[in-house]
Amino acid sequence: MAKEVEWVRPLAEDVQKRHWHTISRGKVTAFAVQLELLVDEVWQPIVRYDAAHGFAHRDVHETHTRKRKEEIELELPEALTLADQDIDRNWSRYVEAFRRRVRK
Repeated sequence: MAKEVEWVRPLAEDVQKRHWHTISRGKVTAFAVQLELLVDEVWQPIVRYDAAHGFAHRDVHETHTRKRKEEIELELPEALTLADQDIDRNWSRYVEAFRRRVRK
């Protein structure tokens, strides 16, 4: 039976990190780690790591409607660790870069 772990952690008044993963037989089988910004009372994704398309990847939202996908050549457990660490370390940079892009 798969175990599901999910939580949301505030990083600032209008920024949060959403984490979800499943483990089956001791192995990560799916995950999503997302950095979100509150825009007009809706949580907007800024950076999202997941394995939804059969491979680990990162979506970087350039604007509210445009994003780019970057494949991560790691197994799911390592990609999940990378996702958590990257967002923990760089969330403020990602948010500021997003805000600069949407102001233009």
